[in-house]
Amino acid sequence: MSFAYAGGLLATGLADVTTDPAALDSAGWWAVVVTYEGKATCARFETVRPAPHPGGVWAGTGEWSTSLDEAAYVAGVERIREAIADGIVYQANLCRVMSAELPRRADITGLGARLAARHPAPYAMTLKLPGLEVASASPELYLSRDGDVVESRPIKGTGRTAGDLLPKDRAENVMIVDLVRNDLGRVAETGSVTVPGLCEEEEHPGLVHLVSTVRARLAGGGWPELLAATFPPGSVTGAPKSSALTLLEELEPVPRGPYCGAIGWVDADSRRGALAVGIRTFWADGGLLRFGTGAGITWGSDPLREWRETELKAARLLEVASSDGAGQDLAERGTRRP
Repeated sequence: MSFAYAGGLLATGLADVTTDPAALDSAGWWAVVVTYEGKATCARFETVRPAPHPGGVWAGTGEWSTSLDEAAYVAGVERIREAIADGIVYQANLCRVMSAELPRRADITGLGARLAARHPAPYAMTLKLPGLEVASASPELYLSRDGDVVESRPIKGTGRTAGDLLPKDRAENVMIVDLVRNDLGRVAETGSVTVPGLCEEEEHPGLVHLVSTVRARLAGGGWPELLAATFPPGSVTGAPKSSALTLLEELEPVPRGPYCGAIGWVDADSRRGALAVGIRTFWADGGLLRFGTGAGITWGSDPLREWRETELKAARLLEVASSDGAGQDLAERGTRRP
């Protein structure tokens, strides 16, 4: 059965699926996934009601492989630092995609239920459609909309505790806030872009993040214009965004897919919606379960520390998806190349 679950609401009765984000300004309640590469899936459901997360079978995964092992990731960090020294970028978010065989009779519904119980997140979503299955525990708001007011809450800076956060993390957060301000400024009323919160500490399961808030009022247009001005999210690309995208395409050997894209919902009738940045996200793909993890790289980055940050971000989520539930160390689970 196709369904979407987000924010305590269960959407059923699949009525329409389109790749055109203009539909989000029409009518009805839509579940939305936009891959990092820009492919949109917008699914309209007829019935939306408060409900617990539906249950499903989940047997757990086996061994994980990674698109970039430690040596390749460290080399990528060094390449980005060289690009920073050459003035090509100021920051870039280097990511790797991990893969494991989907368990027999596995149901993404069961994984979503596990995440909801063991790793709750403010922008979590489970979506099951023909050809698209996603279970996300994203803590990061890419875009929310309430009428003409839009908001983004970029995350930059991650540690096990607040004491782990470095000056580099705060500098990186401010850099991305400027990028988000500029992106929203393309579609906002003049003078309406504000930053109500800057580098605020926010606790999540096993992690502390630095989070900022950028708010604006739309000058006109709708979701297509908003996405065109701001996608992909600045926190998972880099600055300047165009240069970072070119560099990351060179360094990352596989597509990111829903990871680092947009995942969420839009209620076209009330002109409200919330799209998360597709981090802390699993998706099914050709008999495999995939999961992405990454870190923001600046001139002040230590390559090995950045690799360890990607492991830290993934560890609890892979534990939830694993068959043993014992949280096998990523050095054991995630260093095999596919």
